Amino acid sequence: MNLPDAEQLLTALTAQLKPTVNTNTALLGIHTGGVWLAERLHTNLQLSIPIGAMDVAFYRDDYHQRGLQGNTRSSHIPFAVDGANVIIVDDVLYTGRTIRAAMNELFDHGRPTSVQLAVLVDRGGRELPIRADYCAHTTSLPASQMLALERSDNGHLSLRVLEK
Repeated sequence: MNLPDAEQLLTALTAQLKPTVNTNTALLGIHTGGVWLAERLHTNLQLSIPIGAMDVAFYRDDYHQRGLQGNTRSSHIPFAVDGANVIIVDDVLYTGRTIRAAMNELFDHGRPTSVQLAVLVDRGGRELPIRADYCAHTTSLPASQMLALERSDNGHLSLRVLEK
């Protein structure tokens, strides 16, 4: 499979978001790839509200099947959720379960005015009625494969297909 350049996709995602963000826009990245994207988008869009980061492991509805992963991080939301226009940022949208978990956690912190979703890639395979408001690329992969965002030591982003 010929994968698109993640840096070019980030540029396209920035362009999609630029006309819609304002002083009340807050980015909330999902660990790990979503946080990397949120950091770059925050800089590109020159937003003033600090970005948040969340690890939704404890909020997933398949927690009993997946168990606790060894790289679990704490969530950090450094802005007032009440009244904010929140854009959840993730690298790859697949089943929708991660986004559902992120929304559950977000609403435990308050009531935002709006919640939108920005993803680098939508790979199809939805199990829940969740869609991205902003998406740089759409593709289809068999269920036996995963699409992973990677970041080099110098911050360069790239995509890689992994076998499950």
